[in-house]
Amino acid sequence: MKKAIVIGSSTGIGRALAVVLGDNGYEVGLTGRKVELMEELQKEIPTRAYVKSMDLAQAEESRRRLRELIEEMGGVDLIVINSGMGGHEPTWDEEVQMLAVNVTGFAAMGRLALEYFAERGSGHIVGISSISALRGVATAYSSTKAFDSTYLEGLQFQADRLGVDVRVTDVKPGFVDTPMTEGRSNMFWVAPPEKAARQIYDAIRKRKRHVYVTKRWRLMGWVMKLLPYRAASWVQARRA
Repeated sequence: MKKAIVIGSSTGIGRALAVVLGDNGYEVGLTGRKVELMEELQKEIPTRAYVKSMDLAQAEESRRRLRELIEEMGGVDLIVINSGMGGHEPTWDEEVQMLAVNVTGFAAMGRLALEYFAERGSGHIVGISSISALRGVATAYSSTKAFDSTYLEGLQFQADRLGVDVRVTDVKPGFVDTPMTEGRSNMFWVAPPEKAARQIYDAIRKRKRHVYVTKRWRLMGWVMKLLPYRAASWVQARRA
C-alpha cells in the first residue's frame, strides 16, 4: 500500500486531497495546527490515517515532527507541502508570519522531503504554490509563492543531479473556495476544494512537473506572464 503525508490538511485543498488519496488506497499522514479538525478528518479516510500536530512557523520543530511521522508510518512514497498563509492586504506583522510559513517553513519541508527520498532512492514531492506566483498581484503572498515555485524547481534540479528517481510537482491553483479566500471579492472561476483535489491527484498519478488547478487557469497563467507591466498595473488598479 502506498503512503502519503499531506502537510497542511486541516482545511481546504489539503483536507480534500487527503480524502482523495485515502479513497485511492493511500495510507495518509495528516499534519497541521488544528488537531481536532484532523482527528475528524481521520474518521473520513477509509485507509489508515495518522495525525501529527505541526506549525510551519516553527521550522526546526516541524522538521523534527515530519521525521517522526515518516518513521511512525514506516516510510512514505509521497509528501505534499500544502501549508500556507494568505492575505490581500496584510499588516507588517502578518507579512512576517507569512514569510515564516510560506518561505522558511516551506523550504524546511521541501529540503527534508528531498533528503529523505534521495536516501530512499525514489519518491514524489508535491508543492502547492499559486497562480499569484506569476506576478506581484499581492505583494507579500505573490512573492512567497514565487519563492515556492522556484524552490520546487531547484529541488527537481538537485534530484536530477543526484540521479535519483524523485519527481517534484509544482501545483498552481487559481481561486479555490477555502478559508484563505473567504470574504474576498472580484473572484472568478472559483473551484470547490474537492474538484481541485481530484485534479491534483491526477497530476500526482501522471507524475507531472507542473499543473494549473483548475485546468482553465493555464490560460490565465499565459496571460499573466505575457501581459505588459503597464497593462497589468491598470488591471490591478481597477480591482483595488
